[in-house]
Amino acid sequence: MSVVSYVLITAARNEANYITKTIESVINQTILPKKWMIVSDGSTDKTDEIVARYARKYDFIQLVRSAGHKQRDCGLKVNAFNSGYRELKGVEYDFLGNLDADVSFGSHYYEYLFEKFQQKPKLAIAGGIIFDLINGKWVKWVAHLNCVGGPIQLFRSKFFKEMGGYTMIPGGGEDAIAEYTARRYGWEVRSFPEIKVFHHRRMGTEGRGIRRARFFQGVRDYLIGFHPLFEIAKCLRRVVERPYFIGSLFWLSGYFWAELQMYKREISPELVRYIRRWQMHLLVKPYSIFKKNNDKKF
Repeated sequence: MSVVSYVLITAARNEANYITKTIESVINQTILPKKWMIVSDGSTDKTDEIVARYARKYDFIQLVRSAGHKQRDCGLKVNAFNSGYRELKGVEYDFLGNLDADVSFGSHYYEYLFEKFQQKPKLAIAGGIIFDLINGKWVKWVAHLNCVGGPIQLFRSKFFKEMGGYTMIPGGGEDAIAEYTARRYGWEVRSFPEIKVFHHRRMGTEGRGIRRARFFQGVRDYLIGFHPLFEIAKCLRRVVERPYFIGSLFWLSGYFWAELQMYKREISPELVRYIRRWQMHLLVKPYSIFKKNNDKKF
């Protein structure tokens, strides 16, 4: 494999209980990052202290402090991410990783992904398969292999720059927008089941209970532009996850609440139309990959 360089950005808010696991995972990689910007987004616990301790020992780690906001909001994570991204100005790299502060993985994680990027010239976003820690057990995410979880998205830098960075969506969803944008312009997105990533709490529950989290996940899906039929199918598929039917009901309630309130979307109508076409294609032919003319430019 040819020599590659990569950088990481982590937006962290009060992650003292988990961030050590993430840092240890990165510093034990067979290929270390060129730079790792860890943005403490208004943390009030010992997150800053932990990161600063590692930064004194590893010169590729840099602590970036951000004022943050009073309430935790997944959508505002993009602001913290962008603070770290600005610190990378002038640094050259082949890949850029968005890495949450509550995950862990094996020492060959990034080396393995770089091999996949080398094998697939049109691969824009890659990652492993995520397992949530729920009631003391590791539970695999319900997701297609042509999607990559937001906590671990690794980008080909060329695509990330062409995309113009993440789009901030209230409540989150910037990871999904990045994936649909990639597919729309002929790139590939792929998760690889051979490699596992451990998420040390249940996704979406940071600072809120599971029912409230599901409701706002539905609002997020509406803001991203999900097709109503796809949203219903998605929620039906998730009835096997705790809290089972009630979780899916809250998820759907959030989606249709946002629709009734006519919440404003921050993405273009053209992208919404593409997302809905792609989703309907999945419903009709769930095991095929939707091909899009890649002659269009950003």
